Amino acid sequence: MALIWVVFLLSAGSSLALGNKQALTVSQRCMEDTDTFLWEINQDKPKEYAVLMYDSFGKMGSNVKGGNVNQPGLLQQCRSAHGPTFSGQYCQVFLRQGTAQYFIGICVPDSCGEEDVQTLVVFGRLQYGQMSLIPPLPPILVNDSTQEMIMTHCLSNTINPDASDITCLFVCSVMVAIPLAATLFMALIKRQQSREVSPAAECSCLNTGLNLYGTVRTNGSSCVDTNSNPSEENGRSSTSPNPLCFPRRFLYRCLQVFSLQTTSQGVLSMSSSFRGGGYSSLNGIRVLSLLWIICGHTTQFPVINNLDNYKNWKTTVESSPLYVLSMSGPVFLAVDTFLLLGGLLSARSLLGSIDRADNKLSLSLVAIYIFKRIKRIQPLHLFIVCLTIGLISLVQWGPYWFPLIDTLMDCKTYWWANLLLISNLLPVHEICIPWTWYLSLDFQCYTTTPLLVFFYRLNRAVFACVAGGLLLMTTLTSVVITALLQLPVFHPSTLTSQNYVLFYYVKPYTRYGPFLIGILTGVYLTKKTDQLLKKKWQATLGWFCCLSVMAAVTGLAYVLRETPPYPSVPHALYQGLHRPMWALAVTWIIVACEEGYGGFVNTLLSLDIWVPISNISFACYLIHPVFVILYMGLQETPIHYTDIYFMYMFLGHVALTLVVSYVLTVLIEKPYLLLKWGSK
Repeated sequence: MALIWVVFLLSAGSSLALGNKQALTVSQRCMEDTDTFLWEINQDKPKEYAVLMYDSFGKMGSNVKGGNVNQPGLLQQCRSAHGPTFSGQYCQVFLRQGTAQYFIGICVPDSCGEEDVQTLVVFGRLQYGQMSLIPPLPPILVNDSTQEMIMTHCLSNTINPDASDITCLFVCSVMVAIPLAATLFMALIKRQQSREVSPAAECSCLNTGLNLYGTVRTNGSSCVDTNSNPSEENGRSSTSPNPLCFPRRFLYRCLQVFSLQTTSQGVLSMSSSFRGGGYSSLNGIRVLSLLWIICGHTTQFPVINNLDNYKNWKTTVESSPLYVLSMSGPVFLAVDTFLLLGGLLSARSLLGSIDRADNKLSLSLVAIYIFKRIKRIQPLHLFIVCLTIGLISLVQWGPYWFPLIDTLMDCKTYWWANLLLISNLLPVHEICIPWTWYLSLDFQCYTTTPLLVFFYRLNRAVFACVAGGLLLMTTLTSVVITALLQLPVFHPSTLTSQNYVLFYYVKPYTRYGPFLIGILTGVYLTKKTDQLLKKKWQATLGWFCCLSVMAAVTGLAYVLRETPPYPSVPHALYQGLHRPMWALAVTWIIVACEEGYGGFVNTLLSLDIWVPISNISFACYLIHPVFVILYMGLQETPIHYTDIYFMYMFLGHVALTLVVSYVLTVLIEKPYLLLKWGSK
């Protein structure tokens, strides 16, 4: 996701430059108000509003050589200034000076539009005394004294949501209101039932103590439980269901499913029942991979535009191989771990469904299998999309707004790609809510499981050929794309590589390998009749190979950190092989743990503490970038990189993510998991 935001910054810088000879004019009102402000600030005792506006201007700080080139100023202070006929308006002027690209926050009268500000900056040099509206950076620091305008943007002092913003907020409100209303309704029903002297007199379709889903007999206009004495009520009984009971029964069942009394059960339990149980080591693997992803996003997002010592950060990171775990490509091997787990569980789920369907793989079973997956991910996914659009539209952001506006524009145009789960197939700069590309990729991979299971049941040799061919194809595709486009391995020095994301990182034809290995692992674990590991030396050799592969995959990312200036065989081979190799290493851990050779690793991964976090992990993945965005977007000053600061930022995001993810799980995700369409 971090790479996706960079695309906007680069494209803006290349397409919006203004020529110094362009004939622009300043509106009369803007010129008068600007003259009033500049005249006032040059008085011996200027008025308070003028002091506030002038003090709000971005000014050059120390450590320009270390990357502190942005001059954000003070947004809120600018807005608090009120002149005789105008108020302060915060604008950002994006400039290029030599190799340095930066922005400066300025405070101008709110009567000035963006074109007025451009004219004042480009032509103005409106000098009273020796004061210039935007002085250039000293040439001694940037080796160039010529400023070039890139673009100007003024942040509105008011919030003006459009119809799409209001619609998104309405959808979010409804999705939250339904479970809350169901919870209240169920509480009232329970309270009423507790007060009844004779619960048997209640209609069976509204009584949890009676046979909610059984047949009912009619007695006039009332519903009576079939377990009651048939000789009662003048002997008038019937085993045929009362049509009036079915809508009530269905409504009651929906209310029960959506109520917090039901959805909160088991989420914080130390047992694995919520996710289907079994394979206890998966809980630890899932949670540790999730924390790894949150760490990567927390440390990489601010690097795009929020650091005031970017060059110092880059030098520090590139000089230490330890940073490769949080700043480089290996941090996103956690995504490949999730793909592996997805493939494993999808194969297990489908094979279990086939066993329950008298060992038949039918089209209807596949359709139900796919529908369950959509029901599993789409409610919370679309809720996060609407929530993010609402937040971006209604929150008054700080100076570091630009990636957020880009995301908003993409969502209002390409929201349908998220609905259809094909967002990763769009050009990178068109993806709505960038981190949701994984859901599209996962679903696309998920739909291949029935085909592979069909070949497995048809003929084991055919299955092996198909699986081997697919794995070879995805590996060769990654190798060829990396070589032809000279892609980096992904390191801080290459954060701005557009081709890496556009053609490699989010595409199913380069990321399918780990999911395929997961399917193979799921088939083996589900259908095995004997253990793979029978002797201790086999386990010892397997653990040695597993740890060696993991060390090589992470270490080579540091060795190959430089972007190749020509097609590089080592880079291409690494890019093609490192994800499947990582998936094989994690597969070994799972198999070893399941067959009794996991040792202390199995003990660690199977700790009960991982279970409740694993239960809310899907919500954690979707919501944690929202908190990172809020934190960055509301900053009025740049972030100064230090290890301790980033650690506290990571821990804060994790704590907030866990709390809110539990709420989203019980309100949005779990009700749809429990909802059944049918009479049973």
